[in-house]
Amino acid sequence: MHGAVLWLAVSVQPGARRTAADGWFDGTLRIRLVAPPVDGQANELLVAWVAEQLALPRRAVSLVRGQTARRKWLAIDAPLASVSCWFEKLGLQPPAGNPP
Repeated sequence: MHGAVLWLAVSVQPGARRTAADGWFDGTLRIRLVAPPVDGQANELLVAWVAEQLALPRRAVSLVRGQTARRKWLAIDAPLASVSCWFEKLGLQPPAGNPP
């Protein structure tokens, strides 16, 4: 957590067959994205998809670091309980020692 905003490390795989969370990978949440890594399309889909999954407005999720990298940091303006509930719905637990 950074202040009142939660930061989530994600590892993205653009150009996938479907958009979905795939589990934990090297301490980050791996997310497969349908969009290609061209002109920010994958970044836009990532932010929109996470906001939709958490039932948040698009403005509540932002890409903080990693605009051109596969490893990215998202800032999520939502209660920790909401994000934890999303992980449970996906059947995921945060990695040990790293709260979401």
